[in-house]
Amino acid sequence: MVSVAVYVDDVILTGNDLDEINSLKKFLDQTFKIKDLGILHYFLGLEVLYKENGVLISQRKFTMDLLREYDCLQQSPLSSPLDPSFKLKANQGVLLEDPTQYRKLVGKLNFITNTRLDIAFRVQHLSQYMQSPRDTHLNAAYHVLRYLKGNPNLGIFLCNNTDYNINAFCDSDWAACSELIKSVSGYLILLGGSPVSWKSKKQSTIALSSAEAKYKSVRAVVGELVWLVRLFEEFSVTLSLPIPVFCDSQAALHIAKNPVFHERTKHIEVDCHFVRDKLQEGLISLHYIPTSDQLADIFTKTLTWIKHSTLLDKLGVSSSLPT
Repeated sequence: MVSVAVYVDDVILTGNDLDEINSLKKFLDQTFKIKDLGILHYFLGLEVLYKENGVLISQRKFTMDLLREYDCLQQSPLSSPLDPSFKLKANQGVLLEDPTQYRKLVGKLNFITNTRLDIAFRVQHLSQYMQSPRDTHLNAAYHVLRYLKGNPNLGIFLCNNTDYNINAFCDSDWAACSELIKSVSGYLILLGGSPVSWKSKKQSTIALSSAEAKYKSVRAVVGELVWLVRLFEEFSVTLSLPIPVFCDSQAALHIAKNPVFHERTKHIEVDCHFVRDKLQEGLISLHYIPTSDQLADIFTKTLTWIKHSTLLDKLGVSSSLPT
């Protein structure tokens, strides 16, 4: 089997048969005149470093270029991507005369979240102020840059073991947005202990309870798991089912397992049906996990420096180069 990943004129070839890969490269060269760059080391801003037990994917060069572009190389580094004591608000601060700089910076920070899941929550927060950014929002974005300066070599580590077990973690912060009273969902999916999918996103509708907010996060991660299972099937990867989904809300788990709908769940009945169907199909299994062990916590709220750094070790975020 040979797989081909194409983005415009950049192509990655991989597979389990070297002869087939060489044959395909020869065919592509005869048809399009390609340039063979050898083993993958750099692709669309992603740097690949090979180690004995896996690969480290980072965006060190892109991060350093960004720090240089915004004159942050001489700034002192920070230990956290956001200040826990400061709350951003839409109308707080002075409107920027030219919002382009802010939008451009947040867009580039969003690109870095492809390998830096530790800033995903902060970047989704900053993205909410793209329409009318103010100086306080720009200062918060610079705060993230100074955090990245602390260790621009960080990236995600993918183990090369044959462990195809998937674990999913989901969490939410009820009414985290004080202005719109909307909650923030976050999830993390690990394949053999390595992060392969994650997201931090403000929920589109107001949750009437913390249990509902948690349940919406369960719905989000189950939808992602359905897509991932189909993707792995295309790659002929045999997964161990059901996939355990860990949530720190007993109420949300009871809603999923309760076969009877009542007044408290009618407004989220579609979400309930979807999760319950996947539960009955055997695609997932639901498990309670204490908040202290919830890995998705980093995608929903501001954490102290100690807990933030502790979670990074558990999330597969590592560095192979000196800071």
